[in-house]
Amino acid sequence: MDDAFGRRVTKLGSLADPVRRALYRFVADQPGAVSRDQAADGIDVPRHTAKFHLDRLVDEGLLVAEFKRLTGRTGPGAGRPAKLYRRSGKEVAVSLPNRRYDLAGDVLADAVERSLAGTAMDVAVRQAAADAGARAVESAPSPARRTTELERVAGVLAPFGYEPRVDGDLLLANCPFDRLATDHTDLVCGMNLAFVEAVADRLGCTGLRPELDPDSARCCVRVRGPGHTSSS
Repeated sequence: MDDAFGRRVTKLGSLADPVRRALYRFVADQPGAVSRDQAADGIDVPRHTAKFHLDRLVDEGLLVAEFKRLTGRTGPGAGRPAKLYRRSGKEVAVSLPNRRYDLAGDVLADAVERSLAGTAMDVAVRQAAADAGARAVESAPSPARRTTELERVAGVLAPFGYEPRVDGDLLLANCPFDRLATDHTDLVCGMNLAFVEAVADRLGCTGLRPELDPDSARCCVRVRGPGHTSSS
């Protein structure tokens, strides 16, 4: 399980506790930030219980805290600011197997904008996917020393749900866009290929050859390792 996926599971898992889930829902339903007392009264739990669970939700990034004087007074004698809670703007989602429809949406939205500017749609999708692949490399941590080219590509692709497996070639055991690929196979497979090609290119992996190799059990893209020839 990659670190990003693990963090999402942990965040959502914190809502398994019924008190914490009720507090999250109460805070999310309010038009503004709420105090511990308001939250405790809202779901009928002791204040110390509300405090514990609210702060845990802040630690998990599901809520954010701010400090404000509820009386509106300022200066000496105005009292200490109260700690208030509101829902975080961060989006958290978990799917099994891992899907990344957000990435597909970003690529396709970029492609539509390019198409409206006059680029043919198929070219626009490839260009948008290639740019997304380049950004993925730029945001990825530096690979460990002595890693192979296939391992370097796998390291960049893993957080995006591809479930890369290095075994002579690089196989991608999971398609992050599975539902889209079922309904729009040529479009999504072309997008996948352009994304993976860009990752390999930006990493400087000149000995690799990404290619389409459709298989119902995995992603349509295979990255051929050094010394391997195409099966076509």
